[in-house]
Amino acid sequence: MTQTTQHGKIMLVGLGPGSHDYLTGRARDAIAEADTVIGYATYIRLVKDLLDGKEVIKKAMTEELGRAIEAYDRAKLGKKVALISSGDAGVYGMAGPTFEVLFQAGWTPDAGIEVEIIPGASAINTCASLVGAPLTHDFCAISLSDLLTPWPTIARRLDAVAYSDFVVALYNPKSGRRTRQIQEAQRIFLRHRDPNTPVAIVKSAFRAKQRIEFTTLEKMTEADIGMLSTVLIGNSNTFVKHGLMITPRGYANKYDVEIGNSAARDGEKAGHSLSTGLNGWLAAIHAAHANGSTPAELAKAHRLPEDYIAAVLAEPLDIEAETDENETAE
Repeated sequence: MTQTTQHGKIMLVGLGPGSHDYLTGRARDAIAEADTVIGYATYIRLVKDLLDGKEVIKKAMTEELGRAIEAYDRAKLGKKVALISSGDAGVYGMAGPTFEVLFQAGWTPDAGIEVEIIPGASAINTCASLVGAPLTHDFCAISLSDLLTPWPTIARRLDAVAYSDFVVALYNPKSGRRTRQIQEAQRIFLRHRDPNTPVAIVKSAFRAKQRIEFTTLEKMTEADIGMLSTVLIGNSNTFVKHGLMITPRGYANKYDVEIGNSAARDGEKAGHSLSTGLNGWLAAIHAAHANGSTPAELAKAHRLPEDYIAAVLAEPLDIEAETDENETAE
């Protein structure tokens, strides 16, 4: 093992989508500060004009642990190392593998090697910005890569979020060797979603070969999808209009959303939960149960687990009074 001679540093740098216009100031400064820059060859090319005079180490796509080990070895020599990822280093990036390597080596935050995580815009954000506002309500990201994750785990996650009506970003949807995963994802989603659910496919966002395609869940596997693509699948309320993919936040549930009129609907109050929010829902299911509805019937009606409904009904109805504090979401 190489002995530590002075304090080194590892900077986990998120490059964003790749265009320098979307590289943060701190990311640029970190690369300038670094003695050594390590990354996948494609990521190195994205910042090649910033690397003059630096030691540059290129690694293949599947050599994430090798990159982390190289960074640690040089940091032990007192070097400042920029370990770069596209998007955000903490979202399917190098932050996780690096900490695994560090912890395995016995590193601690006070061990003489500083680690800084420098965030960057992830593909889910950058791709969404190119197609409209698809992430305005609850969303999640799932990678279809089964190189390190068993397919049953991926499939369970796909089924859960499809059933739960999340907007979903699919990372690593397809490669030269992995062609069936996107088809299986479509099969799972079609069990729960309308075939006409809007889908946007963004390839190489903010790069020279950027390509955007709108399609539907039923037809998405006919689109041009590869490793540089992110697939955005809308929820039951998402729509496409004038070439923009929009997921409503839910204001229409509470307000008359019209030009010049934003009054709350009958039975609703600004700054308070919906009438069908938690308090209103608790009152409704207790009333329905008192009128003869069983937990099984209520579970089916609300698409919720029966044991959860039973547990809620077993507790006395205790409606909390709401304050007039405004939520940041509104």
